[in-house]
Amino acid sequence: MAKALRLCNRTFTRNQHTTWPNVTARLEQRAMQENPSSNAAALMERIDSVAMLEQVQSWCAINTGTANLEGLAQQANVLAEAFSALPGDAELVEPAQVTAIDPNGREFEKPHGKHLVLRVRAKANRRILLTGHMDTVFPADHSFQNQTWLDDDTLNGPGVADMKGGIAVMLHALIAAEASGAIGSLGYDVLINSDEETGSLASRDLIAELAQGKLAALTYEPAALPDGTLAHARGGTGNYSITFTGKSAHAGRNPHEGRNAVVAAADLILRLKAMERDDITINPAKLEGGAANNVVPDHAVLRFNIRPKSTEAMEGFDHNLADVLRQVEAEHEVGIHRHGGVTRPPKPVDDRAQALFDLVKACGAELGQDIKWQSTGGVCDGNNIAACGVPVVDTMGVRGGAIHSPEEFLIVPSLAERASLSALVITRIANGELH
Repeated sequence: MAKALRLCNRTFTRNQHTTWPNVTARLEQRAMQENPSSNAAALMERIDSVAMLEQVQSWCAINTGTANLEGLAQQANVLAEAFSALPGDAELVEPAQVTAIDPNGREFEKPHGKHLVLRVRAKANRRILLTGHMDTVFPADHSFQNQTWLDDDTLNGPGVADMKGGIAVMLHALIAAEASGAIGSLGYDVLINSDEETGSLASRDLIAELAQGKLAALTYEPAALPDGTLAHARGGTGNYSITFTGKSAHAGRNPHEGRNAVVAAADLILRLKAMERDDITINPAKLEGGAANNVVPDHAVLRFNIRPKSTEAMEGFDHNLADVLRQVEAEHEVGIHRHGGVTRPPKPVDDRAQALFDLVKACGAELGQDIKWQSTGGVCDGNNIAACGVPVVDTMGVRGGAIHSPEEFLIVPSLAERASLSALVITRIANGELH
């Protein structure tokens, strides 16, 4: 992905008026090391909840559906300016090429927005990765574009929880941690990609590159539950498009001379469902093809999703699918083309990852937050990071709910709450409490 980084077309530098830890900050750092509770209290005092809310509301006023390249470009520039408050250079990185299959079975290039990358203390021996995404699931023509206060503490709006609120949490946690003077020996990279909601296909190589050599990673998806519960282990996911090419014929005069692509696709659907096990589910989602009722259809496209719960299930399915496609192709005398595959591998929690969860829980307890976690079938960039062997907690964002729907909401007090949590976790990592 070095090539991708060379494609950056704009660099943003820290505001020249920003001040960084001086003698006072160093004295505060010493006090924090000697008194952990003082550390937590000082970090909480540095969180500007009013500024956080203002940023979230202004960011959510920009439509950033994954296909809205204009909105994403605007958002990327705004975020680059916001992240210039940190001591690093922000770059806009070109997306990797991604292709998809149209209803006629033709492969086409699918454009994506640029990704924001910030590097701080790139030569530090101990470094972490923080990730988020600027895109939402709501396209520019979607009816859900405005924000509404549901009550004094609850804001409804597109992306308020997933995850512009999370980006604000990340930013202000880093600002507080930097201002404390406690993380001067820790380096970090920030990635805010433009395509998480569609599988991060245009950023997965960049994620893998930035994850290399990292001690740990934090991702700012919203909490798994409105009470702040974290997502623990995750299953994986994969999306496939299978194109069938048969032979047309008259349905009355010579149907035997045709090769029915829709029938071949229907056969594959039944075979796919028969491949389900306790550790993998398969969802045939869409079948396209055919024309007039009196013509044997010579074309079909089947789209389906898999949800493997383990690496073994993922690899076993991929191997078995190749055999099944060969059987369907031979029995129906059709051509078959496969596109797609696993986009996010399953994310188990090993001992190193559990140590990171335990650190988050301990920091939460110090702040009066009862941190819990549970496994989930959902996926995110945390799956990709974990596949690189890096411990990750991927629901460090806000508390809220109803994401991916017009009922999406943010519990506003959680902005400062979760920023304090992240800031404390980052300072603890900097102090060597995670090995």
